[in-house]
Amino acid sequence: MNHEQEMRAEGIRRMLADIERETQLTAPFTGIAALDPRVMQAMAEVPREAFVPAELHSHAWDNGPLPIGQGQTISQPFIVALMTHLLEPEAEDRMLEVGTGSGYQSAVLSRLVDQVFSVERVPELTAEAVRIFRDLGYDNIETRIGNGFEGWEEHAPYDGIVVTAAASHVPPALVEQLAPGAHLVIPVGPPYGRQELLQITRDAEGHIDTRSVLPVAFVPMIDEE
Repeated sequence: MNHEQEMRAEGIRRMLADIERETQLTAPFTGIAALDPRVMQAMAEVPREAFVPAELHSHAWDNGPLPIGQGQTISQPFIVALMTHLLEPEAEDRMLEVGTGSGYQSAVLSRLVDQVFSVERVPELTAEAVRIFRDLGYDNIETRIGNGFEGWEEHAPYDGIVVTAAASHVPPALVEQLAPGAHLVIPVGPPYGRQELLQITRDAEGHIDTRSVLPVAFVPMIDEE
Protein backbone atom coordinates (compact mmCIF):
# COMPACT_ATOMS: atom_id res chain seq x y z
CA MET A 1 0.00 0.00 0.00
CA ASN A 2 1.52 3.33 -1.06
CA HIS A 3 1.32 6.59 0.91
CA GLU A 4 -1.74 7.86 -0.96
CA GLN A 5 -3.62 4.60 -0.36
CA GLU A 6 -2.64 4.66 3.32
CA MET A 7 -3.86 8.24 3.64
CA ARG A 8 -7.17 7.35 2.00
CA ALA A 9 -7.68 4.26 4.16
CA GLU A 10 -6.99 6.26 7.32
CA GLY A 11 -9.31 9.03 6.13
CA ILE A 12 -12.14 6.57 5.57
CA ARG A 13 -11.64 4.99 9.01
CA ARG A 14 -11.73 8.45 10.59
CA MET A 15 -14.83 9.47 8.64
CA LEU A 16 -16.73 6.33 9.62
CA ALA A 17 -15.73 6.76 13.27
CA ASP A 18 -16.93 10.38 13.16
CA ILE A 19 -20.26 9.30 11.65
CA GLU A 20 -20.74 6.68 14.36
CA ARG A 21 -19.83 9.17 17.08
CA GLU A 22 -22.23 11.83 15.79
CA THR A 23 -24.97 9.23 15.39
CA GLN A 24 -24.66 8.43 19.08
CA LEU A 25 -24.51 12.11 20.08
CA THR A 26 -27.67 12.95 18.13
CA ALA A 27 -29.58 9.82 19.16
CA PRO A 28 -31.65 11.74 21.79
CA PHE A 29 -33.06 13.82 18.90
CA THR A 30 -33.22 11.23 16.10
CA GLY A 31 -34.05 8.10 18.08
CA ILE A 32 -31.37 6.35 16.00
CA ALA A 33 -28.52 4.79 17.98
CA ALA A 34 -26.80 3.16 15.00
CA LEU A 35 -27.10 3.49 11.23
CA ASP A 36 -27.89 0.65 8.83
CA PRO A 37 -24.63 -1.31 8.27
CA ARG A 38 -25.34 -1.30 4.52
CA VAL A 39 -25.38 2.48 4.57
CA MET A 40 -22.07 2.56 6.43
CA GLN A 41 -20.60 0.15 3.88
CA ALA A 42 -21.71 2.41 1.04
CA MET A 43 -20.14 5.40 2.80
CA ALA A 44 -16.89 3.43 3.00
CA GLU A 45 -17.00 2.36 -0.66
CA VAL A 46 -17.85 5.64 -2.40
CA PRO A 47 -14.68 7.75 -2.82
CA ARG A 48 -15.71 11.13 -1.39
CA GLU A 49 -12.48 12.64 -2.64
CA ALA A 50 -13.73 12.18 -6.21
CA PHE A 51 -16.59 14.61 -5.50
CA VAL A 52 -14.62 17.53 -4.04
CA PRO A 53 -12.30 20.01 -5.79
CA ALA A 54 -8.71 18.80 -6.13
CA GLU A 55 -7.40 21.47 -3.74
CA LEU A 56 -9.68 20.07 -0.99
CA HIS A 57 -8.78 16.38 -1.34
CA SER A 58 -6.91 16.40 1.95
CA HIS A 59 -10.19 17.39 3.66
CA ALA A 60 -12.39 14.91 1.74
CA TRP A 61 -12.91 12.68 4.77
CA ASP A 62 -13.56 15.45 7.29
CA ASN A 63 -17.00 15.26 8.87
CA GLY A 64 -18.12 18.61 7.50
CA PRO A 65 -19.47 20.24 4.33
CA LEU A 66 -17.09 21.53 1.65
CA PRO A 67 -17.58 24.07 -1.16
CA ILE A 68 -17.93 22.64 -4.67
CA GLY A 69 -18.47 25.86 -6.63
CA GLN A 70 -21.60 27.60 -7.91
CA GLY A 71 -22.38 28.61 -4.33
CA GLN A 72 -23.08 24.98 -3.40
CA THR A 73 -21.56 22.47 -1.00
CA ILE A 74 -21.04 18.74 -0.61
CA SER A 75 -22.91 17.74 2.54
CA GLN A 76 -21.34 16.58 5.79
CA PRO A 77 -20.78 12.77 5.68
CA PHE A 78 -22.88 12.21 8.81
CA ILE A 79 -25.84 14.02 7.25
CA VAL A 80 -25.49 12.03 4.00
CA ALA A 81 -25.41 8.80 5.99
CA LEU A 82 -28.35 9.82 8.20
CA MET A 83 -30.54 10.91 5.28
CA THR A 84 -29.73 7.70 3.41
CA HIS A 85 -30.63 5.65 6.49
CA LEU A 86 -33.95 7.52 6.85
CA LEU A 87 -34.89 6.50 3.29
CA GLU A 88 -34.71 2.82 4.34
CA PRO A 89 -33.23 1.78 0.97
CA GLU A 90 -33.74 -1.70 -0.45
CA ALA A 91 -31.88 -3.30 -3.36
CA GLU A 92 -34.85 -3.20 -5.78
CA ASP A 93 -35.79 0.43 -5.02
CA ARG A 94 -35.98 3.33 -7.47
CA MET A 95 -35.23 6.63 -5.77
CA LEU A 96 -35.26 10.33 -6.61
CA GLU A 97 -32.72 12.87 -5.44
CA VAL A 98 -33.49 16.57 -5.69
CA GLY A 99 -30.28 18.58 -5.88
CA THR A 100 -27.55 16.56 -7.59
CA GLY A 101 -24.87 19.02 -6.49
CA SER A 102 -21.53 17.22 -6.36
CA GLY A 103 -23.23 13.87 -7.05
CA TYR A 104 -22.07 12.36 -3.76
CA GLN A 105 -25.52 11.61 -2.31
CA SER A 106 -26.60 10.01 -5.60
CA ALA A 107 -23.44 7.92 -5.63
CA VAL A 108 -24.01 6.61 -2.10
CA LEU A 109 -27.63 5.76 -2.92
CA SER A 110 -26.60 4.04 -6.14
CA ARG A 111 -24.65 1.44 -4.16
CA LEU A 112 -27.82 0.52 -2.25
CA VAL A 113 -30.72 0.67 -4.74
CA ASP A 114 -31.52 -0.40 -8.30
CA GLN A 115 -31.90 3.07 -9.87
CA VAL A 116 -31.32 6.68 -8.85
CA PHE A 117 -32.88 9.64 -10.66
CA SER A 118 -31.40 13.03 -9.81
CA VAL A 119 -32.58 16.57 -10.63
CA GLU A 120 -30.34 19.65 -10.54
CA ARG A 121 -30.98 23.25 -11.59
CA VAL A 122 -27.30 24.15 -12.28
CA PRO A 123 -26.08 22.67 -15.59
CA GLU A 124 -22.40 22.97 -14.66
CA LEU A 125 -22.89 20.85 -11.53
CA THR A 126 -24.85 18.24 -13.47
CA ALA A 127 -22.14 17.97 -16.13
CA GLU A 128 -19.39 17.49 -13.55
CA ALA A 129 -21.42 14.92 -11.58
CA VAL A 130 -22.14 12.93 -14.75
CA ARG A 131 -18.42 12.90 -15.56
CA ILE A 132 -17.61 11.54 -12.10
CA PHE A 133 -20.33 8.87 -12.30
CA ARG A 134 -18.92 7.77 -15.66
CA ASP A 135 -15.35 7.66 -14.35
CA LEU A 136 -16.44 5.55 -11.37
CA GLY A 137 -18.61 3.23 -13.45
CA TYR A 138 -21.79 4.17 -11.58
CA ASP A 139 -24.21 3.43 -14.42
CA ASN A 140 -27.50 3.29 -12.49
CA ILE A 141 -27.83 7.07 -12.02
CA GLU A 142 -29.88 9.18 -14.44
CA THR A 143 -29.77 12.98 -14.25
CA ARG A 144 -31.71 15.90 -15.64
CA ILE A 145 -31.67 19.68 -15.33
CA GLY A 146 -34.89 21.06 -13.90
CA ASN A 147 -36.82 22.61 -11.03
CA GLY A 148 -36.55 20.28 -8.06
CA PHE A 149 -39.83 21.55 -6.60
CA GLU A 150 -41.55 19.72 -9.46
CA GLY A 151 -39.69 16.44 -8.91
CA TRP A 152 -39.43 14.11 -11.93
CA GLU A 153 -42.93 12.90 -12.65
CA GLU A 154 -41.95 10.72 -15.61
CA HIS A 155 -40.41 8.02 -13.41
CA ALA A 156 -42.76 8.29 -10.40
CA PRO A 157 -43.75 6.80 -8.06
CA TYR A 158 -40.48 6.52 -6.16
CA ASP A 159 -39.52 4.22 -3.29
CA GLY A 160 -37.86 7.20 -1.64
CA ILE A 161 -37.08 10.85 -2.31
CA VAL A 162 -34.21 12.80 -0.78
CA VAL A 163 -33.77 16.57 -1.04
CA THR A 164 -30.28 18.01 -0.50
CA ALA A 165 -31.16 21.70 -0.12
CA ALA A 166 -33.48 23.46 2.32
CA ALA A 167 -36.96 24.12 0.94
CA SER A 168 -39.17 26.91 2.26
CA HIS A 169 -42.02 24.38 2.35
CA VAL A 170 -42.64 20.75 1.47
CA PRO A 171 -43.25 20.64 -2.30
CA PRO A 172 -46.63 18.95 -2.96
CA ALA A 173 -45.30 17.38 -6.17
CA LEU A 174 -42.68 15.44 -4.22
CA VAL A 175 -45.25 14.04 -1.81
CA GLU A 176 -47.45 13.03 -4.73
CA GLN A 177 -44.55 11.21 -6.38
CA LEU A 178 -43.96 8.96 -3.35
CA ALA A 179 -44.94 5.30 -3.59
CA PRO A 180 -47.08 3.91 -0.74
CA GLY A 181 -44.90 3.30 2.30
CA ALA A 182 -42.05 5.42 0.91
CA HIS A 183 -40.22 8.25 2.68
CA LEU A 184 -39.43 11.79 1.63
CA VAL A 185 -36.38 13.09 3.52
CA ILE A 186 -36.12 16.86 3.24
CA PRO A 187 -34.69 19.84 5.14
CA VAL A 188 -37.29 22.60 5.51
CA GLY A 189 -36.82 26.14 6.76
CA PRO A 190 -35.74 29.67 5.79
CA PRO A 191 -32.43 30.30 4.03
CA TYR A 192 -29.65 30.19 6.62
CA GLY A 193 -32.27 30.22 9.41
CA ARG A 194 -33.65 27.46 11.61
CA GLN A 195 -34.19 24.39 9.48
CA GLU A 196 -35.54 20.97 10.38
CA LEU A 197 -34.76 17.66 8.70
CA LEU A 198 -38.11 15.96 8.10
CA GLN A 199 -38.99 12.37 7.31
CA ILE A 200 -42.36 12.33 5.54
CA THR A 201 -44.08 9.00 4.95
CA ARG A 202 -47.02 8.28 2.68
CA ASP A 203 -49.03 5.18 3.67
CA ALA A 204 -51.02 2.85 1.43
CA GLU A 205 -54.17 4.97 1.87
CA GLY A 206 -52.33 8.15 0.94
CA HIS A 207 -52.19 9.52 4.48
CA ILE A 208 -49.10 11.55 5.33
CA ASP A 209 -47.04 11.28 8.50
CA THR A 210 -44.36 13.89 9.21
CA ARG A 211 -41.56 13.46 11.73
CA SER A 212 -38.98 16.09 12.66
CA VAL A 213 -35.60 14.38 12.94
CA LEU A 214 -32.92 16.96 13.63
CA PRO A 215 -32.07 20.68 13.30
CA VAL A 216 -29.88 21.14 10.21
CA ALA A 217 -28.24 23.81 8.04
CA PHE A 218 -28.46 23.51 4.23
CA VAL A 219 -28.06 25.88 1.31
CA PRO A 220 -31.49 27.08 0.10
CA MET A 221 -33.49 25.21 -2.52
CA ILE A 222 -34.50 27.54 -5.35
CA ASP A 223 -37.98 27.42 -6.88
CA GLU A 224 -37.54 28.81 -10.39
CA GLU A 225 -41.29 29.19 -10.79
